[in-house]
Amino acid sequence: METTKVGIREFRAGMAEFIASSTPVAVTRHGQTIGYFIPTHGQAEADIASLKKASKTLDRLLAAKSIDVDAVVAEFKSTRKRASTAKKPAALTP
Repeated sequence: METTKVGIREFRAGMAEFIASSTPVAVTRHGQTIGYFIPTHGQAEADIASLKKASKTLDRLLAAKSIDVDAVVAEFKSTRKRASTAKKPAALTP
């Protein structure tokens, strides 16, 4: 596999394209290679499979304990709102 050589400024400016590419990049500074960027693709499928497995396990655990998911979500939102309100500083009145 061929490696593309780019300067560090060009690398920073074109980061999105280099991430989307499948070609390794040799990053240079003043003509000297300082590092390599090797994009990795294909891990997304493994991550998604792991999340789906965890989701199924969670669903089974919730069902076994007869836990209402909507009630848990409502309680979470309520707790989060209370915590957010408590952190806000009081408005100054002139």
